[in-house]
Amino acid sequence: MHVTLQQPTGARLITAADQELAIPATLRYTSADPLAVHIDFPPHVTADGEVTTWTFARVLLGEGLRTAAGIGHVRVRPAGPTHTYVEFRAPQGMARLRFTTADLLRFLARTYTVVAPDEETVGAELDHGLVTLFGGRV
Repeated sequence: MHVTLQQPTGARLITAADQELAIPATLRYTSADPLAVHIDFPPHVTADGEVTTWTFARVLLGEGLRTAAGIGHVRVRPAGPTHTYVEFRAPQGMARLRFTTADLLRFLARTYTVVAPDEETVGAELDHGLVTLFGGRV
């Protein structure tokens, strides 16, 4: 049986003009995908009016709470002692959100109670796929 954690939170969208807009978000983690965390945004705050989910490595979130981390579509870095920036990059542009670090730390700690760090498994499906891909030489 898989366990899913959800933690509603707020964030501040930092605009190009350095204004801040409050937006709701939900932090989500599931043991079915133990290497990842998800941030869900409701339709009324997205450009296309659809629920939007960004998924990225749980380890990236943990690293980004201490020091700048990420080189791809998601980057996480401290923003002073009490806030953390999460940046989402896509062909349409970049969105920078500021979260309260304590909220992210609490969420991350909760995920560790479901699946401890370094105890994640990639699952039987991936193992089977790798065996198939490499002809049994894994």
